[in-house]
Amino acid sequence: METVLVEDVLHRFLLERAGVRGALVRLGPAWREVAGRADYPGEVRELLGEALAASALLTANIKLDGELSVQLKSTGALRLLFAECTDQGRLRGLARWEPPLPQPLSLEALPQAVMAITIGNVERGRRYQGLVELRAADLAGVLENYFAQSEQLPARLVLAADGEHAVGLMLQKLPDEGGRAAAQDEDAWTRVMHLTTTLGAAEMLATAPEQLLYRLYHEESVRLFEPRPLAFGCSCSRERVAAMLRSLGRDEVEATLDAQDGQIEVNCEFCAQRYQFDRVDAEHLLRDAGGAGITGTA
Repeated sequence: METVLVEDVLHRFLLERAGVRGALVRLGPAWREVAGRADYPGEVRELLGEALAASALLTANIKLDGELSVQLKSTGALRLLFAECTDQGRLRGLARWEPPLPQPLSLEALPQAVMAITIGNVERGRRYQGLVELRAADLAGVLENYFAQSEQLPARLVLAADGEHAVGLMLQKLPDEGGRAAAQDEDAWTRVMHLTTTLGAAEMLATAPEQLLYRLYHEESVRLFEPRPLAFGCSCSRERVAAMLRSLGRDEVEATLDAQDGQIEVNCEFCAQRYQFDRVDAEHLLRDAGGAGITGTA
């Protein structure tokens, strides 16, 4: 059994005896890159790490063309939570908060909170968004309820994060997986859930994926598929920023240029990339919008 920790990887697997499919994600450098972008309080950092792991888990069993994001907004101390995984395995995320943070930080207690899972390709204009009811205190419970409602199938999620790693395990009951023996094993899901409850956060954070799956489910005939590499990566680009400025309209772009000495600077909050546009750049990006040219001098 391999004991070297494999980081920034997503493993899909099948418990053939039980008729259960699963995914296990372990993030190291990619998570530390995201966590290091701000001085997050411990509870916010932990929740952001869990959301980042969850965004990768949710891509495991779907055909993704573009990005999948988990986003929460509220009027409470936790203003924003955002995590995204692309079809290329690129991860990014951030959180915004205001002190004092409630203790404990319960999602269902956040005022006017809204969570959405968005799947799609922005450039191609194809997006699907599902709203997630916040009927649990933690993110794993919230997502389990989402699966129960959207897919009508039981799901179990275990999420954990600290300053070094963010990890997640997702299990889904699939009656048609695993053949007739699995379908006749009425206790399979209960048995797998019992095994999963023995998993603590400390063990999950410290154990290599293959070793963890063997410890938990070696009697369930684990079939492990080819791992998928993950990495920190931002989908920002000059073209996307230009599209955002174009959507603001000529009047607002001109007003911003006047207020900022003839230059617009946009900084990406995810990767700190800086994009600068002067009056000539602005004229080029607004040319298709029509209207009078940009006035003034650079």
